[in-house]
Amino acid sequence: MSATGARHSLRGRLLGFVLASILLAGLGLGITTYRGALRDADALFDLHLQQMAHTLRGSTVLGTAADGDYGEEGYDVFVQIWGPDGTQVFRSARAALPPQAVLGFSDATVDGTRYRVYSLQTPLQTVQIAQDMDARKSRARGLALRATLPLALMAPLLMLAVGWIITRSLAPVQRMQREVAGRADDDLSPLPERDLPDEVRPLVRELNLLFQRVGAAFDAQKNFVADAAHELRSPLTALKLQAESLRRAGDHATREQATLRLQQGIDRSIRLVGQLLALARQEATTTPADDPSQPVDLEALVAEAIAAALPQAQQRQIDLGLASSVPARVRGQPGALHILLGNLLDNAVKYTPLNGRVDVTIASEGDATVLRVEDSGPGIPEADRERAFDRFYRAAGVEASGSGLGLAIVRAIAQRHGALVKLATSDRLGGLQVNVSFPAAPPVLR
Repeated sequence: MSATGARHSLRGRLLGFVLASILLAGLGLGITTYRGALRDADALFDLHLQQMAHTLRGSTVLGTAADGDYGEEGYDVFVQIWGPDGTQVFRSARAALPPQAVLGFSDATVDGTRYRVYSLQTPLQTVQIAQDMDARKSRARGLALRATLPLALMAPLLMLAVGWIITRSLAPVQRMQREVAGRADDDLSPLPERDLPDEVRPLVRELNLLFQRVGAAFDAQKNFVADAAHELRSPLTALKLQAESLRRAGDHATREQATLRLQQGIDRSIRLVGQLLALARQEATTTPADDPSQPVDLEALVAEAIAAALPQAQQRQIDLGLASSVPARVRGQPGALHILLGNLLDNAVKYTPLNGRVDVTIASEGDATVLRVEDSGPGIPEADRERAFDRFYRAAGVEASGSGLGLAIVRAIAQRHGALVKLATSDRLGGLQVNVSFPAAPPVLR
C-alpha cells in the first residue's frame, strides 16, 4: 500500500464515526418510536370503540341509519344493536358485520374485509361496534409518522451541529499544521502551545523539545566546523613548514630531527581532530547509543583509564594511581565516561611537573558519588576556573601544550549524565582538584 493510500484524516474519521453513530441511533430510535406509536394508536382506537359501545347501550334507536356510520370521519365505524329477544333494532347502512356478537374485543373477516369488533351486552340490548382494520391501520400509520417527524428533522440538524463542533475543535491542529508548513528550513523556534487541546499539547511540547535538540545538534555542527577551520589552520601550516624543512635537510641527523618534529606535529593534529570530534559528538548527541539505564562499575572504569594513561605517566616519572575508593555504580554510557576519565587523567599528567603525583579517588558524599582527580601541578587560579571549561582555553604561563578542549569535553559528558563538575585546589597535593559528582538517582541522558 502506498503512503498516500495509507493516510487517514482524523477529522474525516471522527465525522464518519460520529455521524454514522447518530444516523444509526436515530434510525433505531425512529423505528422504536414508530412501533410504539402504532401500539399506542391501536390501544387508543380500542378505547374509542369501547367508549362508543358504552355510549350506545343506554340509547333507544330503531331502524337503519341512512348513511349512518357512527364515529369520526376516517374511522369507518359500524354499529349493530340487538334487542333482548335477539331482534336487530339497528344496523349501519353499509355494514356487513357478523350476525352474532362475541362479547369483548375480537377480530372478524366478512366478505374479505377485516374488522376489529367490540361487543357489549346489557339486560336491554346487545351492542356491537366494528371498525375497518385497513382504515384503522392507515390512520395509525399517519399518527406514528407524525410522532417520528420531529426526530427525522432533528437528526440532520444534530449531524450538522456535530460536524461544526468537530471542525471547530480541530481548528488549532490545522492552524499548527499551517504554521509548521509555512516555516523556513532553518526555523527551529518553539511552536506556540496556546489554545491547544490537552490531547495535542503534549505532542507539540515534544516537538518543541525535538526542535531544541536538533537546534543543539546544528549549533554543535556549526561550532565544530568553525573550531576545526580555526584550530587546524596553525597545525597544518606547521606541518607544511616541517615537511619543507625535511625536504631541505642536508644530512642524516637533520633529517632525523625534521622527521621527528613532523611526526610530533602529525600526532598533535590527530589528537586535536580527535578531541574536536569527541566534543562535537558529545554536544550533538541527543539519544545515547547505549542503554541509559545501564549500570557502570566506576571503580573498574577508573582502573581501565589509569592503565591507559600509565605509559604517559611513567615517561614523565609521575606517580599515577587510585588513592582510595568505595564500591560505586553509576548509570550511564561506559564509552562516554571512559572519555571523561581519559581527558581528566591526560590533563593531570600533562600539566604535572616531572616526578609529580596524580591521585584518583572515588568517594561517597551524602547521596552523591564523587570522582576526584588531584595532581601536584600548578593548578588553575580561582578567577580562571570557569573559563577553563571554554573551548581552546589555555592557562597563561603553562609550558605544556594542549588543545584546550579537555575540560570542555568533560563538562559536556558530565551534563549528559546529570553530573556536576567543579574545580578546586587540592589540599593534599597542592595542584588542581577536579570533582565530578554523580547523582544517586539514575540521570536522564539528553
